[in-house]
Amino acid sequence: MLGWEDMINVGMIGYQFMGKAHSHAFKDVAMFFQPRLQPVMKVLCGRTEDRLREAAQLYGWEETETDWQRLVARDDLGLIDIAGPNWLHAPAAIAAAEAGKHILLEKPMATSVEDAERMVAAVERAGVVHMVGFNYRRVPAVGLAKRLINEGALGEVRHFRGTYLQDWLVSPDVPLVWKIRRETAGSGAHGDLNAHQIDLARWLVGEIESVVGMSETFIRERPLPDGSGSGPVDVDDATAFLARFRTGALGTFETTRLAPGRKNYNRFEINGSEGSLVFNFERMNELQFYSTQDPAHARGFRTILATESDHPYISHWWPPGHVIGYEQTFVNEIADLLDCIADGKPAWPDFHDGLANQRVLAAVERSVETGRWEQVSA
Repeated sequence: MLGWEDMINVGMIGYQFMGKAHSHAFKDVAMFFQPRLQPVMKVLCGRTEDRLREAAQLYGWEETETDWQRLVARDDLGLIDIAGPNWLHAPAAIAAAEAGKHILLEKPMATSVEDAERMVAAVERAGVVHMVGFNYRRVPAVGLAKRLINEGALGEVRHFRGTYLQDWLVSPDVPLVWKIRRETAGSGAHGDLNAHQIDLARWLVGEIESVVGMSETFIRERPLPDGSGSGPVDVDDATAFLARFRTGALGTFETTRLAPGRKNYNRFEINGSEGSLVFNFERMNELQFYSTQDPAHARGFRTILATESDHPYISHWWPPGHVIGYEQTFVNEIADLLDCIADGKPAWPDFHDGLANQRVLAAVERSVETGRWEQVSA
């Protein structure tokens, strides 16, 4: 029987899309992973009291709080999950670190490099465990791609080709929500979607050295959410950039939220001297692999169904061939975080990864302004 020392009380900021995904993960993690540290869904925090209470009851949180500062100051919480809007990431994470709380933070890390640097300094001073929620690292097929690259199956990696396309902003009638305002989001499709591709590229290929980019805002005015008129769109609808990796590999990145028919088309292709890998999240249980080591008469892309027990995370789930879904990536993430806290070990990706990601995002934005190649700051 678990004692209090085997539990960690969690307080979460935000209850909408990411809040729901994280709540599901906290609720299910013990069933599949049996982590040594069990999460207690203690307090859910949000601004709109009636909707907050409804979400807490639906998701399984014990209490609610409408002031995030009061939340992070509570003595009975050991982990703060920040799943709210981007503008809140820096002040909430810094306050949580200063209060000695472990932190799970949704991506992108911040709205600026300067804020990300302050956040890293805060968690380093506090000595807490910190993780940024780049959940696509926890897709078993992506983990298998990492293993194949590490094993040398691709030889020398030469190309990373990343594409992340959605279509939820195609209509000009979509209101000016926080994700399409610079003040609250920091950037548009670039920080929202390119952040994921940059993280996967850094994890699978290596650090990005320099970039050159372009962006466009196609719909420059949208209706205000309260129906009182319209307002200007001051973030990108689409951003594309080229990159050079420190390893010498070349990269191309493209993202937009105005691609009709593309719902969550998060795809990468990696080419090496001896093989290639292709992943598309819309077919998240599959990884395509081509090897020049196969006999000439049998060469071609093979599709690997990444549901075998020796594939990353799968031993905790279902028998081979029984696929998992989007929500399971968050369960995998929470399981890893809880074990890191229990062991007193660094989590991954951490705030240092988030800062490195933020520096690439910022270098692309500088390049859009200057029209030149820009170095990614160290």
